[in-house]
Amino acid sequence: MYKRNGQYYILTTHPANQEWVLKSSSPMGSYNNVKVLANSLSPPVSGGGNPHQGGLVDLPDGRWYYMAFEDAYPGGRIPVLAPVSWGSDGFPTLTTANGGWGKSYDMPLSEHTVPSSVGTDKFSGTSLSAAWEWNHNPDTSKFSVNNGLTLRTATVTSDLYAARNTLTHRIHGPISTATIELDVSGMADGDVAGLALLRDQSAWIGVRNNGGTFTVAMTNSILMDSNWGTSNQGSVVASANVSKGKIYLRGTVNINPGNGRTGSFSYSVDGGSTYKSLGNSLTLNSNWQFFMGYRWGIFNVSSRFSFIFYHY
Repeated sequence: MYKRNGQYYILTTHPANQEWVLKSSSPMGSYNNVKVLANSLSPPVSGGGNPHQGGLVDLPDGRWYYMAFEDAYPGGRIPVLAPVSWGSDGFPTLTTANGGWGKSYDMPLSEHTVPSSVGTDKFSGTSLSAAWEWNHNPDTSKFSVNNGLTLRTATVTSDLYAARNTLTHRIHGPISTATIELDVSGMADGDVAGLALLRDQSAWIGVRNNGGTFTVAMTNSILMDSNWGTSNQGSVVASANVSKGKIYLRGTVNINPGNGRTGSFSYSVDGGSTYKSLGNSLTLNSNWQFFMGYRWGIFNVSSRFSFIFYHY
């Protein structure tokens, strides 16, 4: 709820592509005056949805802005910002550019430097940066950060969605490549670790220790049902023998909004100099239900009870 010039406003979403603005002279209503903010405008990111589910922000100098989400699947929801002005009817009106939501606006705002969302993370120090998120509440006894990340197996399962301590990172679009350097020297028999494209339709590339034989494999068709249960644990579509030691795993993905986007995997055993493609492409899901969108996921899971760990 907002108050301006003696009038009260409530912003509420018109699912899933508009924003209603309700106005009344009393906070208790009734709110009979209704206007749609940013109605049917072309979105700032081509192929995405109309921005909605947002709120108003006012600055001390009197300027106002509308902060909203844009559905940009398969990458997920992204934040967008546009100036608003107040009309003679007392309602906010979005500032447009060429008849649509502007791809950019000239906003005289104070600069505030934030860390880049791309680049190399060597996990320096003793804690994770804010760019990393856990897929489940983590078992804090099973990981450590100390100039590198150590993930110990926290779950015995063959289900990626059930694996504790899967560390995720938002994908930076529209085209993104993620590479991890993995040291598998300490993997126990039955351990599986790797890099995933994680959503309700997932795939991963990873290393398995099977009785001392190490293989790198690509697993596809990992599916979640509408009740958030695992309906398919996936199947290995390609694999290759590798040596015990360090390996580089890489994923490349197109998250431009729209259907038909794909992700693929590759690996390197020569220190990242050359990469070999492995398996087929994952066709990305552009449905809205798993609204966070695809994320990179680093995981380590055991298919047998074991307590030995390895280091990223």
